[in-house]
Amino acid sequence: MRMIELIEKKRDGKTLSTAEIEWFIRAYTADEMTDYQVAALLMAIYIRGMDRRETVDLTLAMARSGDELDLHDVAPLVVDKHSSGGVGDKTTLAVQPLVAACGVPVGKMSGRGLGSSGGTLDKMESIQGWHFEMPIEQFKKQLGEIGLVLAGQTAVLAPADKKLYALRDVTGTVASVPLIAGSIMSKKLAAGADAMVLDVKTGSGAFMPTVEAASELAQVMVDIGTDAGRKVVALISDMNQPLGHAVGNALEVKEAIETLQGSGPADFWAHCLEVAGHMLLLAGKADDLDRAKEMVTAVRQNGTAFEKFRQMVAAQGGDLAQVDDPSLLPQAQFVEPILAPRSGTIAAMNTGEIGWTAVRLGGGRLVKTDQIDHAVGFVLAAKIGDNFAEGDELGTIHANDADKLAQAREDLLAVINWSDEPVPSQPHFHGTVQ
Repeated sequence: MRMIELIEKKRDGKTLSTAEIEWFIRAYTADEMTDYQVAALLMAIYIRGMDRRETVDLTLAMARSGDELDLHDVAPLVVDKHSSGGVGDKTTLAVQPLVAACGVPVGKMSGRGLGSSGGTLDKMESIQGWHFEMPIEQFKKQLGEIGLVLAGQTAVLAPADKKLYALRDVTGTVASVPLIAGSIMSKKLAAGADAMVLDVKTGSGAFMPTVEAASELAQVMVDIGTDAGRKVVALISDMNQPLGHAVGNALEVKEAIETLQGSGPADFWAHCLEVAGHMLLLAGKADDLDRAKEMVTAVRQNGTAFEKFRQMVAAQGGDLAQVDDPSLLPQAQFVEPILAPRSGTIAAMNTGEIGWTAVRLGGGRLVKTDQIDHAVGFVLAAKIGDNFAEGDELGTIHANDADKLAQAREDLLAVINWSDEPVPSQPHFHGTVQ
């Protein structure tokens, strides 16, 4: 095969064959073709798109470009979840132990923060001693023993995707639905998931700004999973405001612990209940979603979900004293209120900018080499539709630098829009795709 023929074929709106796609991925992974030719093909795909069969072929070829995990010797059915990223999204920290406590093993590989979205591994590293590096043998051993493991990437999963993403990032071809869907799903398939719940965000703090765009991406990912023989459901969830109240690493760990113990913000618990319920449903643990949610609620109330979280932390070297007493987690030097600048109703928030404000406080990375300050962030209980009088407290800022605190307060207030008229509260979910 010749790469120029594939480029011309896709440029002219024709479909690539399964053999052509497999050859392209195999050759590029082996460094047998130039970046400039691959960039040309990516741009042709960006402009012309791919049909369902092409998208599935691309995803499977990327999944097979490296290691493919088989966890069935320790878990007969592997259920995973994936979030497309969000501000205050500490869902994995609560959902994993909730599902594991219901008897469904959950072995998850997570990542660092990306852009304005916080990373699950960064959050968990707020707990002293906790680590995510482990060989695949330990990953499987822990999964078999306690039914719960949260790790970094423990194998060379979908190396073709890593190469392609780096090229897409510098060639203006990131925002392509088949390429986005293939990137996400190739890693999930390679990681051995039999079933997965996809949490696709939409709104001002999400990559997909509209419900329509999020639904399109969700449908393509569900189609990929279905055609690959997996059970998949996608939830379209709102990211027009932070999820829960806490934004920042240790603050989010504390909120997840509170939620597992029966308190925590109502919207975050509702989100966890929905995601965990669908995971149990896919695993065949319940006949309907209502029954699945009853099971999830029960393990929260009887303490077994929190105990699963403790077991995972202990197995991965974490300090249980900080789990049992979250006040021992990293604390910021300055904690000051955010006050309403006027009376009225909160009409909208730029959630992406709220995330970037936490990054600039030190809670994320502006460049890859930045060190994270796990203590900083904010607790913002205010939601769209809430009414306040001038001077009322909207939340608190947690900072270790007085100048950064002052700037964060200014930045936060600048991205909250107000109205003199009543504003309806924001829906939490916008639908399900399956």
